[in-house]
Parts: sequence; structure tokens; C-alpha cells
Amino acid sequence: MDRPAKPAVVLLSGGLDSATTLAIARAEGFACHALSFDYGQRHRAELHAAGAVASAIGVVEHRRATIDLRTFGHSALTDAIAVPKDRDDRAMADGIPITYVPARNTIFLSYALAYAEVIDATDIFIGVNAVDYSGYPDCRPDYIAAFQRMANLATRAGVEGHATAIHAPLIHLSKIEIIRRGLELGVDYALTHSCYDPDESGRPCQHCDACLLRQRAFEELGMTDPLLNA
Repeated sequence: MDRPAKPAVVLLSGGLDSATTLAIARAEGFACHALSFDYGQRHRAELHAAGAVASAIGVVEHRRATIDLRTFGHSALTDAIAVPKDRDDRAMADGIPITYVPARNTIFLSYALAYAEVIDATDIFIGVNAVDYSGYPDCRPDYIAAFQRMANLATRAGVEGHATAIHAPLIHLSKIEIIRRGLELGVDYALTHSCYDPDESGRPCQHCDACLLRQRAFEELGMTDPLLNA
């Protein structure tokens, strides 16, 4: 008799990286419980994308948590601050960009940790990446390792000997490697959303850092970003 699949919580923003991460978790045999956030972001396109990705790849359930990081602002994603456009590699790599949302991954992982305890899961997947030019402090391997240590000190499951593992399968991959892996797993990237500043219909601006990094990766693979053909 086959053993039931282990449950896992997968943070799902609707972006290219989180979609690939969900596909990886599914391919590894986990029963995936997707968790997305309405956190006061300036556009809704990524939430619609998260729902489409969850349906296409397949999850046990898809929950959306509502919090309001506009309370603190100080990010171009949650405040009335212009999104940087048409930056070159040097500019992207120069410091922490204004699109960084203060403590966002810590907040998201804390919610995922609570969700994992409720469904008796000891595995959490997050699509952070330390290779591209984001410069976000909460996408580094040291951060993920530190959160995992904290998780196993802060939860009933950890105290009772059921250690939680934080999986970040993309953390050392380039954007090209991420897309290639996703294509191998059948990810439909036309369903995803990466843009920091889409128009009212959700179409990507094609000029922010996220759009440029994404477009370049598809071009280097000899492809056109499927979002641009949608």
C-alpha cells in the first residue's frame, strides 16, 4: 500500500520563481498546500497569477492570507514611491533596491510556519534566489538557515522533535537555470507574473528590474517571454 504524500507548505506569489518552486515540490512527491499573501501590494496581478499557477500545477489547497504592509510602507511595492526602470546590471547590483519590502520574507515564512504546524507539515518551500540582482537581504542562504534554526526553537513541533526544513531549491540558480528547470517540469510561464509596475490590465511594464531580468533570461534561452505573447 502506498504511503500518503508528505504535506508541505509552498509560498506562492504567482511569480516565475515561486511557480518553479511549486513544481519542484510537486515533483519531489509532496502534497502541496500553497500560501499567498494580499499584503497591500500596489497591484493585484500577482494574486490572480498565483491562483492560476496553483490550479495548473495542482495543490491540495490554496490559501490567501491578508495583511497590510502599507502600514509601514517604505517600499515601491507598497508605498507611493516610483519603481526604478531601465537600470543596467551595475545599478541593479548597487545596494538594496527600493522594491525591497521590509521584513517581508520573515513575515511570510512565519505565516507558513504556523500553517505547517496546523497541517502537521515539516517542510516549507520558498522561491528565494541569491544569484540575480535583487540584493534583498532576506533571500540569502544565511538568512534561510537562520530562520530554520529559529523555527525549530519557536514551535511546538520543533520542541517535540519534529524538525521543520525550509527548502529554497532556487537559491543558487541563475534565472536561466530556473526557467530551464521549470520548463522541464511543465511550468506554463504565461500564467506567471513578475512585473513590479504592471498596467491596469496586468500587462508587464517591460522596464523594471524584474521584467528586464526575466526577459533577458528567456532571450538567452532563445525564447520570447510567453507573457509578451499573451
